[in-house]
Amino acid sequence: MARYAQALDGLATILCYPGEEYKSRVAECLQFIAAHADAEEMVDRLYAFSNAIEGLNKGEMEELYTRTFDINPVSSLEVGWHLYGETYERGAFLVQMRNLLRRCGVEESSELPDHLTSVLHAVGRMEQAEADEFIRSRVLKALGKILEGFTGQANPYEHVLVSVQMLLTMMVRSHEGVAS
Repeated sequence: MARYAQALDGLATILCYPGEEYKSRVAECLQFIAAHADAEEMVDRLYAFSNAIEGLNKGEMEELYTRTFDINPVSSLEVGWHLYGETYERGAFLVQMRNLLRRCGVEESSELPDHLTSVLHAVGRMEQAEADEFIRSRVLKALGKILEGFTGQANPYEHVLVSVQMLLTMMVRSHEGVAS
């Protein structure tokens, strides 16, 4: 999974709340993925995102992020919420995620441990078989539900989330080819 860690980390930073250096982080991620990923559509989507935010100032970026991910629970980036809702199982998943983050050496942020950004950092540091199972059984399912919240909207973050979905799918498929 280490070969995907930098791409996952880059996509995770794009999905973090925008700060002062946000656009430069987007550019760095795009450069890295364009140079290392064999996925033209993913690169095109990241360019579309970069172009869409180019004219936005920091305040407008923050407002877009908040409107996209914080106000609308359907597009929340909390993986466990999409899998379990507000149930006991989600609480157990949060505990599992906190333990996974520690085991993978991923520092917790101010977000809950099931936030997609933390999940992506962890996936890049997991053993291959464990990561593949986690991606298939949890992350891609939650990501599919998150993307449903973008139906009919013209939101540039959809490009980033589809890119994440594409990268995770590519990771799992590349390992399935090795295992067969």
